[in-house]
Amino acid sequence: MAWRFFALVLAVLSATACSSTPGSTTSQPRTLNIGSLYEPQNLDNAGGGGQGATEALGGNVYEGLFRLTDSGTVENLLATRHAISDDGLTYTFTLRPGVRFHSGAPLTSADVKHSLERIISVTSKSARKSALSVIKKVTTPDEHTVVVELSAKSISFTYNLTQVWITNRALADPATKEDGTGPYRVAGWKRSATLTLDRFAQYWGARPKTDRVVFHYFTDAAALDNALLSGSVDLITSEQNPDALSQFAGPGFRITEGRSTTKLLLAFNLRREPFDNVLVRQAVSAAIDEAKLLRSIWDDHGILIGSMVPPSDPWYEDLTGINAYDPASARQKLADAGLRKGFSFTLDTPNYDPHPTIAEFVKSELAKIGITVNIRVITADEWYGRVYQRHDFAATLQEHVNDRDIRWYGDPNFYWGYDNPRVAELIKQSESASSLDDQTRLLRQAGRQIAEDAASDWLYLNPQIVVSSADVTGYATNGLNAQFPVYGIEKR
Repeated sequence: MAWRFFALVLAVLSATACSSTPGSTTSQPRTLNIGSLYEPQNLDNAGGGGQGATEALGGNVYEGLFRLTDSGTVENLLATRHAISDDGLTYTFTLRPGVRFHSGAPLTSADVKHSLERIISVTSKSARKSALSVIKKVTTPDEHTVVVELSAKSISFTYNLTQVWITNRALADPATKEDGTGPYRVAGWKRSATLTLDRFAQYWGARPKTDRVVFHYFTDAAALDNALLSGSVDLITSEQNPDALSQFAGPGFRITEGRSTTKLLLAFNLRREPFDNVLVRQAVSAAIDEAKLLRSIWDDHGILIGSMVPPSDPWYEDLTGINAYDPASARQKLADAGLRKGFSFTLDTPNYDPHPTIAEFVKSELAKIGITVNIRVITADEWYGRVYQRHDFAATLQEHVNDRDIRWYGDPNFYWGYDNPRVAELIKQSESASSLDDQTRLLRQAGRQIAEDAASDWLYLNPQIVVSSADVTGYATNGLNAQFPVYGIEKR
């Protein structure tokens, strides 16, 4: 929930979290400096750590039972194998032996049980809660075996488990401390500045290519570009300033562009007037020239999709023709909604690039059909508290980074409050599908209905552009679920 998706609660690492732990290195380490616009809000992806937590910690500090590869396939990680009962309701997982947490404690089935139950608990704020609510019971026959009983078949269950970090059950406050099993441990965090990861010497797998990785955080894309040009950082995880790419066209730099799952949304609060009216939402969507916006923000990069489904999802189809740009139609829909003279609303806008620029564009477009937009620029923490937790907003800009996240439109309790029983039923049925073809058919029906309802306005799909110095190799090309594994990266 990355969200980008979900940015959230102020947290400061305590001195304990930054102190020496088992596996710390003592010699001067080789260091890779990474630049990013997405600082974690805390260290817990089950409690509002946001895209920044997923980017820096997912796969690097924390691991799941399974891993999602850069090509989108699922492979074993902390689980070496699993078996599924004939009725599809019981999964039995065998854990990898010899795995230790950064504290030195051994990984056991009790830790997996704790991690899963924490996600689905009544008090959980995890964006993955709805996808895993199918879990009925978790038992631990022995220290290396986990049995999960489901209330209904879930064709995506192992896929969804790639997004669940396994945490030491003894960790009291995962928001401010970490205790994962990954190749790196958190060595220090200077808020609004850097997050340092050091190699974990007792890691069960292959030794990472670099001993120390430092994430440097920026709120301005131009400042981040300058840091790479000056050599202050070696790599930018996601370039947000395509106009700057020409600066990196020489032999000293490397540019790669892969597939992204990051959707930039104008999200409406459907619990509030006038966005509870489908005609108003359709009017707003039709009033915004998204192709012009994409060109102005990304030049020749990124694509329009017209829905929550990126092309990397099996059920993708081009829905850009629904509620397409048509100012005359937008004015008529406003009139049909009884708002011929327009209306005004406040747009809550994250303060990091490119959101403020996009907000100004949206304001200009909607002014042409008589809608007044009052832009309120907010911090990531304010967004999490006001928008995501309290639903205290009319509309907001936000990037949703996960793939296969159409399911959130089947949850009326989600922050935007979309409540269509037919869509919820289609999404529910899709999880019980017996094949990918059946799942795809059902989710395409759901996606089309969501688009026709203009549940949100999907402005565009980000490209995934990584820029690095020429001597940096081994990084992932695609931006699936906002993860950025660093263990294979090295600087020659």
